[in-house]
Amino acid sequence: MIDIQNLSKTFRTADGNVEALKDVSLRISDGDIFGIIGMSGAGKSTLVRCINLLERPSEGRVIVDGEDLGSLTETQLRERRREITMIFQGFHLLMQRTCLKNVCFPLELAGMKRADAQKRALELLETVGLKDKANAYPAQLSGGQQQRVAIARALATNPKVLLCDEATSALDPNTTNAILELIQEINEKTGITVIVITHQMSVVEKICRHVAILDGGTVVEQGEVSEVFSRPQSAAARRLVFPEGDLPAVQSVKGRLLRVVFNGAEAANTPLITRMAVEQGIQASIVYASTKSIGDKAYGLMLLGLPDDDSIVRTAIAYLTKTQGILAEEVTDGV
Repeated sequence: MIDIQNLSKTFRTADGNVEALKDVSLRISDGDIFGIIGMSGAGKSTLVRCINLLERPSEGRVIVDGEDLGSLTETQLRERRREITMIFQGFHLLMQRTCLKNVCFPLELAGMKRADAQKRALELLETVGLKDKANAYPAQLSGGQQQRVAIARALATNPKVLLCDEATSALDPNTTNAILELIQEINEKTGITVIVITHQMSVVEKICRHVAILDGGTVVEQGEVSEVFSRPQSAAARRLVFPEGDLPAVQSVKGRLLRVVFNGAEAANTPLITRMAVEQGIQASIVYASTKSIGDKAYGLMLLGLPDDDSIVRTAIAYLTKTQGILAEEVTDGV
């Protein structure tokens, strides 16, 4: 368990103090894949560096497995950092070392014998699909391959926590998906806790189970990914979920309006609104829709315009909500 309690971080600059983080509190369960998302300047990278105390918080505590990291000596903290490793956007590989020697590096620092370190490193390169690149240098690899080597190196010391700081931001979409699938596979096989720092909704949707949204150094919303993204409450969450703009004004809609929330509904071959029209004879107009599939589940929000008829509204709500993972309610005073 990672318990971040009332954490704040202030940087002193020539132009005055800058509050990068303000009273951040999060609890991250063992084995979770936890996303921390926000726009540029939200404080994401500062927060991830505070988790392993590469940045010392100005206030607050970071407690890992019941131990306050801020109370440790530098020697003790170095030991704990072997259990909390990081991968970065820029890979941070040692260019003068082969892939094998890059993965061996943290094991050498830990005092492992060379033969044992090489054996472990080869196992990890096989795990990330690059055993055949053991003697290649980083400059000879693609960006995705370099990130795979970085992941192997991060796993060398059998960490309990993997911190991913914008780890896929420099990669193309196909390579990003491959790296995210690899991280997810490693999480499932080893039970390692993964914390994903990103500004990309697609990354969180792909692999995270829980998410916290940072805005101006403050956590403005947190919870299960499906819940936060299907019914965003904060302005920052709405900007991320609806980047094309806020929801439409409802005053101009004639008749009645339903809010339909897809919160993990099974995707069907026939669109739900089409089925309702065929089976119930209810002609609904789609005023707004922002839905997406995560795996085989549907998430998001839809606004439906209906005739001004109580019976039709009741029938539509009953029909829609009989499908598990769908919430429907009439909108009476705004979306």
